[in-house]
Formats: sequence, structure tokens, C-alpha cells
Amino acid sequence: MSDSEQSAPPALPLAVNLQYTRDLSFEVPGGAEIFATLRSQPNIAVNIDVQASKLQDDQSVYEVTLAIKTEAKEAPETDGGAPGRTVFIAELAYAAVVTLTNPPQELIEPMLLVEVPRLIFPYARNIISDVTRDGGFPPIVLQPIDFVALWQAKRAEFPQTAGNA
Repeated sequence: MSDSEQSAPPALPLAVNLQYTRDLSFEVPGGAEIFATLRSQPNIAVNIDVQASKLQDDQSVYEVTLAIKTEAKEAPETDGGAPGRTVFIAELAYAAVVTLTNPPQELIEPMLLVEVPRLIFPYARNIISDVTRDGGFPPIVLQPIDFVALWQAKRAEFPQTAGNA
């Protein structure tokens, strides 16, 4: 064996079987009027969540869903004022079916809630960008997400469920 083969880290016990768009919604509640009356760049809020569920009790096959909701609202007319009308709402649930092969128990949750979302995020980001552009607005290009921080925040919020992916 060469030195490079000996020092190579072991492969992750993770295989992505498939990825798919589980749910996709884009709406412009104000219809055509919003295009005629929108005067400034809207404020955009982004919410992201990750869920994982085991598909079969006797196998280590899981579905991981990355849920992204973007909502654009008209900027407030005054500083600190209430936001205006909703410009558009884009919601995406992008999922992957993964198989874990004999992972250490302590790695199951971070693999499902950090590594899998990290792998599928670029595809979900592309879908959100395309759907907002195709909806007649400048594309929303989501910035990279720190899935470790998201996972840690979720664990802090629900400590009793930690360890159960």
C-alpha cells in the first residue's frame, strides 16, 4: 500500500439513493397589480427546516426533507413601519432518500440533519432561483447555510428529542 492509500480517511457510511422535489409552490397573491405598483426592492424572509424520518424499521433507509420558504414583502413606507403587501411566496420541500451503512450511533443524527442537507442544498437553491425568475422576479439566490448551526439550534430547542433523527 502506498502512503496516500494508508492516510485516506474512511468513506462516510452514507449513500444518496435519490433526490426529488416533494412539494413546490409559487404564488403572487397580488397578481399583475404587484408588477405595476411595486416601487422598491422587496424585503425577503427565508425560513429553512430539515426533517428526517426512517422509511422502514428493519433497514437504515431514511427520507431527509429540506424545506425552504421565501416570502417577499413590500418594504415599509417608513422606517420601522409595518411591511407592505406580500409580493410573492415560494415554498419548496426537496427530499433525498438515503441509506446509512453501519454508522456509529452518535453519527446518525448529524449525518441526516447536517450532511444530507449540505449535499442536496445546491439543488434546492437552484430550484428556488429558477422558480422566482420564472415567476417574473429577479432570482432569489440563497446564501450557503450553516447546517451545523441549524442542527444545534434545533437540538437546543427540543433537547428531549436529541439523538432521535
